[in-house]
Amino acid sequence: MHSQRSSADGGPVRVGITGVGSCLPDGVMDSERLRRTVAAGSGLPLPRGVFERATGIRARRVAAPDEYASTLAERAARVALERAGYGPLDIDLLVFASASRDLAEPATAHVVQAALGSRAHALDVTNACNSFVNGVDLARAMILAGRARRALVVTGETPSRAVRHDPPGLDDFRAHFAGYTFGDAGAAVVLEPVARGGILDVDTETHSEHWRVGGIAGGGSRHPRGDEHTYFRGDGHELREVFEKIGTSALDRVRHRNGLEWTDLRRVLVHQVTVPYLERFAELTGVPEDRLVVTVPELGNVASATLGIQLDRIRDELDPGDRVLLVGLGGGVSVMTVLWEVS
Repeated sequence: MHSQRSSADGGPVRVGITGVGSCLPDGVMDSERLRRTVAAGSGLPLPRGVFERATGIRARRVAAPDEYASTLAERAARVALERAGYGPLDIDLLVFASASRDLAEPATAHVVQAALGSRAHALDVTNACNSFVNGVDLARAMILAGRARRALVVTGETPSRAVRHDPPGLDDFRAHFAGYTFGDAGAAVVLEPVARGGILDVDTETHSEHWRVGGIAGGGSRHPRGDEHTYFRGDGHELREVFEKIGTSALDRVRHRNGLEWTDLRRVLVHQVTVPYLERFAELTGVPEDRLVVTVPELGNVASATLGIQLDRIRDELDPGDRVLLVGLGGGVSVMTVLWEVS
């Protein structure tokens, strides 16, 4: 249990989400165009519909050459700030929480901050597709600790930059296949103390023995250079099997701890990789279909921006007291849940 500081009236401080924004680049790559591109680059005889049949993804958004992770994050941040009724100088903590980044150094948070014109304490948080929910958790903890008054958590995901369009053979095509699910997007939330509701519960589970299942090896001290290491490689089937084994326990804990049935939740927002995986998630957990917000057929796997985009899409349907469960699944691997009650 986290100890909480007290508010002015003596009650515990609650931290809630008071502004949400998202950003989708204009570029669209549909699955048939992607098939033709990969077939031409590799020389492989890829049958029509191969990507859509395997993944359920019809299209994904793709950032333009002059659009970066920071670009998408900044655009989403401006929307979130406006909806919360604040300007860039009203925040004192800016967390860029993303699997993508502009540069190895400095932190992309500084690029976003310079574009916004903010003066907040700025830092990056990176944990694959769980980066954004980790950023939300960190910002909440810093507010509860009295280290920040109002936080802006942003993500800008450009995983399309890590897609290999010219695999040299069938084995490489299979190794890079998970990358063909990727799409680009940005999302942002404002967090601050609230009088009621707010983030009620956070839970995590990490199984790091599976860190080799998938990822982008380039850019670190193991593989600082070399184009081969800049593409996403991974075993999608193995990753799915790992999540099936560990993914339900965190959900069971948060529901038991808070006495929740699925019907007590207005929405369940879950990270989405492919349509078959989302269907399997619903089957294993029992989440009713009408509680899900399905984005993967039209946007693909937008990494850590997934939950922020879903949250933005439902914001107008939410009423005070509604509860929303965010479920993050990230390579490494980790599972994370955030239970939020609308203030």
